[in-house]
Amino acid sequence: MQKTINSTEFRKMVASGARMLEINRAKVDSLNVFPVPDGDTGTNMSLTLQSAVREMNGCTSNRFQEICDAVSKGALRGARGNSGVISSQIFRGICSVIRDVKDGFDTRTFAKALEQGSKVAYGAVSIPKEGTILTVVRLMAESAGKLAGKHKDFIEFFNALIAVGDEALAKTPELLPVLKKAGVVDSGGMGLMTIIRGFLSALSGEDSDLGEIPTEAAATGSSQDDVFGDNSDIVNLDLGEIEFAYCTEFFIINIKPMTTLADIVKLKEKLMNIGDSVICIGDLELIKVHVHTNTPGIALSFALELGELDRIKIENMLEENRALKAKLEAEKKEMGMLAICAGKGLEEIFKDLMCDRVIEGGQTMNPSAQDVADAVQKINASNVFVFPNNSNVILAAEQAKDLVTNRTIHVIPTKNVPQGFAAALAFNPEASVPENKTNMTHAIDNVSAGQVTYAVRETTMNGFKLKEGDIIGLDNKRILAKSDNIEDTTVKLVKQLKNDEHEMITLYYGDGVTEEDAAALAEKLSAQYPDCDIDYHFGGQPVYYYVVSLE
Repeated sequence: MQKTINSTEFRKMVASGARMLEINRAKVDSLNVFPVPDGDTGTNMSLTLQSAVREMNGCTSNRFQEICDAVSKGALRGARGNSGVISSQIFRGICSVIRDVKDGFDTRTFAKALEQGSKVAYGAVSIPKEGTILTVVRLMAESAGKLAGKHKDFIEFFNALIAVGDEALAKTPELLPVLKKAGVVDSGGMGLMTIIRGFLSALSGEDSDLGEIPTEAAATGSSQDDVFGDNSDIVNLDLGEIEFAYCTEFFIINIKPMTTLADIVKLKEKLMNIGDSVICIGDLELIKVHVHTNTPGIALSFALELGELDRIKIENMLEENRALKAKLEAEKKEMGMLAICAGKGLEEIFKDLMCDRVIEGGQTMNPSAQDVADAVQKINASNVFVFPNNSNVILAAEQAKDLVTNRTIHVIPTKNVPQGFAAALAFNPEASVPENKTNMTHAIDNVSAGQVTYAVRETTMNGFKLKEGDIIGLDNKRILAKSDNIEDTTVKLVKQLKNDEHEMITLYYGDGVTEEDAAALAEKLSAQYPDCDIDYHFGGQPVYYYVVSLE
């Protein structure tokens, strides 16, 4: 049990957090979906922390005061973009508490440090926006004190803190509409959680092999591709009008002797009058400024009243926006595919069949027309083939045609997952859109499919007298088999579906069925139908014990 952290271990935590972020910066970058990407979030945060680590490594003292001052100054000097600056302020607040420690700090002290980090970060932003890294750090800070009371051991404490942070991160799309529209969580928040995971890795003795952050940490109810999407996620975001064209960043150094802390506050107020996204932080030794404005020259002239300018960077965000749109348009392909299904295994099979996107849906969970349209918009293709894979979803998919722009939806009327697989297998990227549509439609005619589930009430239907709990087998229209157990019903269902032309029988086993059960059933069917190839795969689908395909 580790109840305290000394200065050497604190150094390791900072270095490990920076290294974990560097390993995963591309993933964090991929979440950046704001109208004009102000640099790449993962890259900016990583460079900020690397600067803090360099300054820390140059500190020869092992006293908390000197180490913390080095980390704070290094993070500020290396801060890039809004995310980097906010990260530097979180560390500044944390270090302002820890620097006063003599021999080591406990979980309660770290909780106070995180609370101060949250306060300083919020204070650095002119208009704090919820649904960002600020929300994640605040919710963690609010819980940290209570968690510290329960967990004296730092390993337990950080595990509990990460759980709170992950929950906060998952909520960011509900607080920031642009995130929800793109189907991702906040990139800065993900970057922060990556750093905290690095802290934990240093303390748990896994510092030499950090690996990658778990993708489930970012789960928001979407698939993994929704969370870690590529640039196609922002192809059709409403970019809106850019009010301020120039992202302007610089440092003020060699501060004039008559300058006071109040002058720094006044500079921030002046900058807010000529732009937005204002950050003006520092002290009488070094000031970091960031502002979006149409008059960068005026911003620089305001700063010259306080001291000398250093490391000036002015970026044309209008041009960045044009370049982004041009890049996405150049990468646009002629055809893409979207599948709708429920079950992790089925989803993975569709991805293996080169479907660009898979959204959740099926029996008892039909997606709306808007859900389908939103998913189509995220596929960077002019024509998108949609596989509803359920008769109750086909109409919604058809209605989605009126909700998309710059896309043409082609609904292939698949009524079940096996038909969807057949349609995806028929796709030929070298063929034309009409040819693919014809081939896909013909492919689904060659598939017979059934499902095995259970009766939810007593009734008589299709010649079967059913009671609640009976295991039933059905095709798309009627009940074909019944028994009191899954295996017998499946065998009876296959017998009803099979004809002399079928050469392959495939079982997709879902919730409530083990791989051993599926293997045993496949062996039994092989004995009954030696003329057929029998295969089984994990589907993971709810409601249906088995989805059966005969081809």
